[in-house]
Amino acid sequence: MCRLYGMSAAPHRVRATFWLLEAPDSLLAQSRHDPDGTGIGYYDADGTPRIDKRPIAAFADRAFAREARELHSETFVAHIREATTGALRAANTHPFEQQGRLLAHNGVIEDLPKLEARLGSHMSLVAGDTDSERFFALITLEIERHGGDVAAGIAAAASWAAQELVVFALNVILITRDELWALRYPENQGLYVLERGPLDARLEHSSAARTIHVRSDDLAGRGAVIIASEPMDDDPGWRAFHSGELLHVDRKLAVSSTTVIDHPPRRPLTLAELDARDAAPLAR
Repeated sequence: MCRLYGMSAAPHRVRATFWLLEAPDSLLAQSRHDPDGTGIGYYDADGTPRIDKRPIAAFADRAFAREARELHSETFVAHIREATTGALRAANTHPFEQQGRLLAHNGVIEDLPKLEARLGSHMSLVAGDTDSERFFALITLEIERHGGDVAAGIAAAASWAAQELVVFALNVILITRDELWALRYPENQGLYVLERGPLDARLEHSSAARTIHVRSDDLAGRGAVIIASEPMDDDPGWRAFHSGELLHVDRKLAVSSTTVIDHPPRRPLTLAELDARDAAPLAR
């Protein structure tokens, strides 16, 4: 499946180089298993949202490495794609932007005609073929219905999808210029959080044989909250989200979380069913 990464260091603008390129399980390393697209979302100093994405693997993309070293933002969202819905093209590569917000998704959602009917005029926000971008449009619709409350919008969209659609996973990371939200639902795909305080040691890692040594001084003396599909280094502070947990990191780096869905999907899609579909072309 796809891999998600998000980080907030608000109110400071920082680089995400360590996690994108240098950590023992960086997104660059993960892309060798998920080669169908690479994207990074971030914000300019004036708050303009930016997305750099291409439908190729990060390890094969020189621009990914360059951008990972150069980009500065208070918040980041990045994605390594293993395609399930939609062709390999830029329009289907994560993250996506809607109304100044950026989102990446890891999972599978089916019964897209029903989702599109729910979206109505909000289908105009969708440029590609993916279930992910359509789910983002549903979140945008629900945020509007809830008076601009992002958390309420995510919760409402996920709850409707869990009740009405065929769902494997709805793991998402959504960012604005200085805030971050992350949802894990249900338990099929992992999502983890690491909260680093400003007094924590600089990011540093040595391999068991001490043949690999990487570090990042960019976050020295600054706190940060990192979200990822799996722990990206051996820091013992990584914590797994529980199913249905929605986490929010505010513009002062305060973290809060709540359970927004406490039941399994009404129409679940299993990993065995997905694996059988992937194997079917080989059997023919």
